[in-house]
Amino acid sequence: MKSSVINGGRKMERKEKERERRMQMKELCFKLSSLIPNSTKQQQHQEDIMAQQANLDEATKYISELKQRVEKLREIIRDSKSTVRGTKRHTCSKTVAPVIEVRSEDTNLEVKLVSGVHNRLKLHQVIAILEEEGADVKNANISLGQGGKLFCTIHSQAFSSRIGLEASRVLERLQDLVS
Repeated sequence: MKSSVINGGRKMERKEKERERRMQMKELCFKLSSLIPNSTKQQQHQEDIMAQQANLDEATKYISELKQRVEKLREIIRDSKSTVRGTKRHTCSKTVAPVIEVRSEDTNLEVKLVSGVHNRLKLHQVIAILEEEGADVKNANISLGQGGKLFCTIHSQAFSSRIGLEASRVLERLQDLVS
């Protein structure tokens, strides 16, 4: 008698667990169908196994469509990055002939340089030339423009107003540096 009570208890326990599992599966299927756009399951919560199978098929189809869409978008992004990189390389690889302009007014000297990014013009070399010629650098501005152009403006003043600065000599030395 005890064994039949124990077996009956186990059967009830198994039935209860199975019922909970089925309820959980129904809830999960309902959640899944609510995530699928234009789902027939959204209209009404159906209990039919065939409707659940149809929703699972629809979810599978929708997921595979999303995967394809993601792959296409990744491909588009990859292509656009390579196009941008190619364009950047193209514009930066153009060598811009350096342009040097030196203006002198009293004891002040202004040097303007326009060059390409890859011209290897080093600002410290330009400043060294100015200092060797008797200038004290007060301000230097550098900016990168479109097409890989580097714009540099240097404002300096003569160490001594008696000695002054010779703009033609500074220009000559800067042109030698650039060549």
